[in-house]
Amino acid sequence: MKVAFIGLGVMGYPMAGHLVAAGYDVTVFNRTPARAAAWCEEFGGRSASTPAGSKPCVRRIGIAGRSGRGSRCRGRRCLRR
Repeated sequence: MKVAFIGLGVMGYPMAGHLVAAGYDVTVFNRTPARAAAWCEEFGGRSASTPAGSKPCVRRIGIAGRSGRGSRCRGRRCLRR
């Protein structure tokens, strides 16, 4: 099953890695491209350059991120960009 995972912070990075270990085909997006590249190198998944770019042809989307002040991505608007 194809899964998109958005947000590779303290919680999201290992969660997305566990999905790969469980046999899922994972595409990730992170606000910091270097973090996504490091994750891909470690776990062998793919990265997308935008949140919307991570969702084509996937069956599930996981989002791990902060909300509120300082967040550039709030709710569903994030996926429409």
